[in-house]
Amino acid sequence: MTDKLAVNGIDIAYQIDGPDDAPTVVMSNSLASAMGMWDTQVAALVPDYRVLRYDTRGHGQSSAPGGAYTMDMLVADVIGLMDGLGIEKAAYCGLSMGGMIGQQLGLEHADRFTGLVLADTISRWPEGAGTLWSGRIRAARQLGMKGVVEGTLERWFTEDCLEARPPEVQMIEKMILSTPVPGFTGCCEAISKINYTDKLGNITLPVLVIVGADDPGTPVSAAEVIHQNIPGSELVIIDHAAHLANVQQPEAFNKALLDFLDKL
Repeated sequence: MTDKLAVNGIDIAYQIDGPDDAPTVVMSNSLASAMGMWDTQVAALVPDYRVLRYDTRGHGQSSAPGGAYTMDMLVADVIGLMDGLGIEKAAYCGLSMGGMIGQQLGLEHADRFTGLVLADTISRWPEGAGTLWSGRIRAARQLGMKGVVEGTLERWFTEDCLEARPPEVQMIEKMILSTPVPGFTGCCEAISKINYTDKLGNITLPVLVIVGADDPGTPVSAAEVIHQNIPGSELVIIDHAAHLANVQQPEAFNKALLDFLDKL
């Protein structure tokens, strides 16, 4: 059941599943989705793990204040949520935006985590990406989330998966369309400014990097940069998956995730 907690002046929606005495895993969603994107992972984890998933500020059932957000805000929300729920230490799994939040958590709050899973994410945008983000912000403001939904789905799933239009794609499409525009644009402002690559060597936690082989937005090359810059990290490339590798290939994603968590 979804609950809400007041954190940093807003309400964060969250859900906890699994045994109370099991090790905790925090799961953080991508831009324009919500905690339901992790349903298949939660089902695989709950026999042995306590799973805390939440809707990032501006997404799902969490508050969506107007204005630009910052990565510092998104990171503070995770720590505030853990503090409010009395969770001293946890493993962390974030995809895309969630993986960007995870990199900063690893740099600034390593004492709160046992390990990080950074999935389908990036540590620094290529030159010229600013216009890409300003274009998405403009489209959402002018047309609503229907102005960005098709392009988003094309990046998130392989072409054959989109053509088949399975229930998983329909579920994600609904999440995108129901994302509040201020939440989407606020988070776009935050993630468009990330620049972690040169600092990643300071992350000392165990790290697993996962990426879909066909991810166009945060491609394998971006995952390799993260892997190469974090000493001792592992890299898993999931075949026949685009950006939402956890949704398109849940069995392969869950195996990589559980193999890593079990070692912690």
